[in-house]
Amino acid sequence: MDLGNLKPAKGAVHRAGKTVGRGQGSGKGGTATRGHKGAKSRSGYSKKIGFEGGQMPLQRRVPKFGFTNINRKEYRGINLDTLQGLIDNGAIAKELNLDQMIEMRLAHKNDLVKIMGRGELKSPLKITAHKFTATAKAAIEAAGGEAISA
Repeated sequence: MDLGNLKPAKGAVHRAGKTVGRGQGSGKGGTATRGHKGAKSRSGYSKKIGFEGGQMPLQRRVPKFGFTNINRKEYRGINLDTLQGLIDNGAIAKELNLDQMIEMRLAHKNDLVKIMGRGELKSPLKITAHKFTATAKAAIEAAGGEAISA
């Protein structure tokens, strides 16, 4: 082996295609395979999201309708049957507050929680939440519990 016949191991050197923009002799000089003129031939080009080549984009073609209230408050609903299931499993005993709900993954930390009236509550429970439906509040109090608005 001499310096004249040294070469890298097979598979060690890999070139991802032909180098472009390195003069006419390379065969890919001049426009560097980008074609002539137009936005795509320029450096720094990036297509806008939803751009359809000048055609009116779908986002603007489709009619808008309805109303979105910017002041709407979104509540995470938790039903009484869910709470009764947790009582039966022994996850909660006498009291349930917002921190416990987050811990048990019934709600996320920034959620507003509303207790809903589906199902029935058999054991007395002191529940703290942001809101209660009328039926839920009545069912909690009928079972001997307490509904506290946070």
